[in-house]
Amino acid sequence: MARRDLPVNGLQTFLVTARHLNLTHAATELCITQGAVSRQIQALEAWFGFPLFRRHARGLSLTPRAEQLLPDLRLQLEQLYHLTERIRQSPDQLRLKAPSCAMRWLVPRLVAFEQHAPDVHVALTTTLDHRRQLEDFDAAIVYGTADSGGETLFDEELIPVMASHLPRPSEMSDLQHYTFLHPTPDTKDWLLWLNQHDLPLIRGRNQHFATMDLALNAAVQGFGITVADIHLAAEEIARGRLVAPFHLTVKTGAAYRLLHRADDLPESALHSLINWLHRPDPPIPSAG
Repeated sequence: MARRDLPVNGLQTFLVTARHLNLTHAATELCITQGAVSRQIQALEAWFGFPLFRRHARGLSLTPRAEQLLPDLRLQLEQLYHLTERIRQSPDQLRLKAPSCAMRWLVPRLVAFEQHAPDVHVALTTTLDHRRQLEDFDAAIVYGTADSGGETLFDEELIPVMASHLPRPSEMSDLQHYTFLHPTPDTKDWLLWLNQHDLPLIRGRNQHFATMDLALNAAVQGFGITVADIHLAAEEIARGRLVAPFHLTVKTGAAYRLLHRADDLPESALHSLINWLHRPDPPIPSAG
């Protein structure tokens, strides 16, 4: 049989059959008949010029040459699948990963970006994992310090916010009458803000949350007052759902940063998204 006549379908059949060592099970997984499995294996054996399996009454076993072939063949087919998947995807589909806490900042910008560039689709994956890795994504937003790599989108800057329908504290000492909503299981964000402005720790009612987003949701519902990044809270402030009773902020030293794969094409979809995410934020409305 000429080399160009390689029975490609038989390669996948061989891998499945080698995993099961059973023709019936292989046929079930491949959704073909047992006879079709046998014929494809026989065609592949004829092409290689040596047997791939030993037939036994209770099943199959690999021949020594098939055992030698199997790892490299499995690797080559896996690489082929990755190649065809990349080709199959639209060249204007971008894969973006971002932490869930950044959604309040990110989603309005993605909506505006897809209106600006309707031919570009951004496939967004949210995560609670703050690993500073790009992995298989075209771009990723990560939370961390300057050594996290990537380009700074905005520095984390904390400010107290609360529901607009609640009575606002007129003085700092009035904070003791509110439930403190902590964006993390510890109290470090509130402690940082209070210490920055030489205020004593006010030990009143406390609620602890796993993420800043959850604390913001509770604040919107009127559960209490939280400290939140001013960029993440900006959308709710603009809508009038949250207010910042005190215009005192503190930077934490952390930032939200953008990692992206290399792209030297200035007119590419990825380049457009990068530039869009780096656009300056609109001014944050005054709390009044």
